[in-house]
Amino acid sequence: MGISRRGFIKATAVTGATVAGLSANKPMLTAFSETDKKGQIAESGKWMASTCQGCTSWCPVQVYVENGRAIKVRGNPNSKGNHGKICPRPHLAIQQLYDPDRVKVPMKRTNPKKGRNEDPKFVPISWEEAIDAVTDKMMELRKSNETHKFALFRGRYTGAADIFYKALPTIFGSPNNISHSAICAEAEKLGPYITEAYWDYRDYDLEHTRYVLMWSTDPVSSNRQVPHAISMFGKVLDQAKVAVIDPRLSATASKADEWLPVIPGQDGALVSAIAHVILKEGIWNREFVGDFKDGENLFAKGSAVDEAAFEENKTYGIVKWWNLELKDRTPEWAAEIAGVPAEQIYRVARDFAEAAPRAISWLAPGSAMQIRGGYTSMGAHALNALAGSIENIGGTNRGEKVPLQDIPELDAYLDEIAKKGKKNEKIDQRGRIQFPAFAKGELHKGVITNNVADGILNEDPYDIKMAIGYWNNFVFSCTGAQRWEKAMEKIPFYVHITVNPAEMTQYADIVLPACHQLFERWGVIKSKQNMNAYGSIQQPVVEPLWDCKVDETEIGWLIAESLAKKGFSNLYDYYRNEFADPETGKKATNEKEFNLVATKFYRKNSGTHLKRRRATKSAAGRNLSTWASGTRSGHLIRSIGKRALKRHQRNSNFTVKH
Repeated sequence: MGISRRGFIKATAVTGATVAGLSANKPMLTAFSETDKKGQIAESGKWMASTCQGCTSWCPVQVYVENGRAIKVRGNPNSKGNHGKICPRPHLAIQQLYDPDRVKVPMKRTNPKKGRNEDPKFVPISWEEAIDAVTDKMMELRKSNETHKFALFRGRYTGAADIFYKALPTIFGSPNNISHSAICAEAEKLGPYITEAYWDYRDYDLEHTRYVLMWSTDPVSSNRQVPHAISMFGKVLDQAKVAVIDPRLSATASKADEWLPVIPGQDGALVSAIAHVILKEGIWNREFVGDFKDGENLFAKGSAVDEAAFEENKTYGIVKWWNLELKDRTPEWAAEIAGVPAEQIYRVARDFAEAAPRAISWLAPGSAMQIRGGYTSMGAHALNALAGSIENIGGTNRGEKVPLQDIPELDAYLDEIAKKGKKNEKIDQRGRIQFPAFAKGELHKGVITNNVADGILNEDPYDIKMAIGYWNNFVFSCTGAQRWEKAMEKIPFYVHITVNPAEMTQYADIVLPACHQLFERWGVIKSKQNMNAYGSIQQPVVEPLWDCKVDETEIGWLIAESLAKKGFSNLYDYYRNEFADPETGKKATNEKEFNLVATKFYRKNSGTHLKRRRATKSAAGRNLSTWASGTRSGHLIRSIGKRALKRHQRNSNFTVKH
């Protein structure tokens, strides 16, 4: 008797699940133990929506929960940003959640000596004792008018970050809220800002592109938008050429049409040589860039050009760039510096220009986060201008923004001690002439994360007497880790808020267990990928395994409450007066209520409608992309809460499609 292909697949699926279950833990064994009448495997648990923060794409996901245990994570099928897919990070998050070495309860240090080889000799304590110890030290700084000697270190964050990261140090009286942004993406953002006045992550229209030039990025394996890149990469390889500049043969490079194994740190030479070829051979996009007034290409090797001879359209300074930098930057010159054959540089430059305007110069941290990487960042993004691919179909785009509710003004809650303390120079020394430190287009505004260690060690501009760190591990993630080890030894009182023990925990006086971002907390997120912007929520899909609390809201509330009992109520008053449940109008009375209220608050007035991206005609007649901000599903935005979960269990995200 024969068997159909469909019948064979059904039979093997059921058999495979049974065999796999024989060696699995009980939750896995029971998760798929029943089949329906059609022979399909039935699910006895439920899928619950949340958001992964394993990178800054922050993909909407769903977690399969069986008997109160998280079994599996998948992409949210309703999400257009990540195609309903995920990368390995959310799978690994389950290991973080059930790590037997998680920080389970608050702990205090009993060994006063700090160092790499010193056992902290942590002992468990109650939350009351832990928070009391933290606020005792904070009150000591207020009484001595040294609030500026307090620092708050932050790694990753949610959309509600400012409720803790900004409000706590500001109202307390310290200028020192220090994020990890300088070791994350600021160099990558610098180039597009200086060349285009845009400070944020960019998005790339992979669906319609014909050429992708990747600058030390490996999008199918790492950094941002991995699910999107994995989902689209097969199509990209079918319809476009891909060239990867990277010292190592990455996963993406191994599949690409061209791999340019650049000598580390010499990406800028390739940028200049590619631009040189495009201009010298007259293959730039004239509709976007412009042209010589008489139509004759005057860009010649080694020769300066009269700026008045060129009439620019959408760019500024193309001839100046040639005269100052590009006229001598031939592929032969770059080959000696960068280690890439000149003939390959010529080929890549010509193919990139031929595909214009559907060509992408994909800027990434690998080429920008190095010595003088800001210049590489500028040049790599400027190639998009030469191709006319900026804000174009198949090119590079700014992407949509999802507006979030700003936290209420803080000024009314600052007393004289706070106002005075806040005026002090930051411990990272930003603002000094040797640190331009761009941020969002402003000089001297950007954090200089890795310089904090030097500031602490040299007590310049002053010493740090107390610090709180959450979701961060600067001792591991910053270069010159030994400096950070010595700096952490030098801080008299350090509090580390963390899910899993880390190198920085070694130097803590108090350790506070945090809830896992994907599984155990309420949170609100915004991000963008795949030409979509989206907001999503995190929800506790399982009960917290241990005695942990949410870093940005619950722990902030407990600190504020304790400070109020000791005579400084400003932070507590701010939380109580300015935040209310937008559905009921009720104020929080404890830390758990505050976590939920804060999550709802950030969506309260963040938008109620969507305006889709429209195509408009440029002066040259080409379709360029433009859009208006907005969000879909205002009811979803305003109804994040327990009542809304039943309606939106499977779809916690909303998207903006250009």
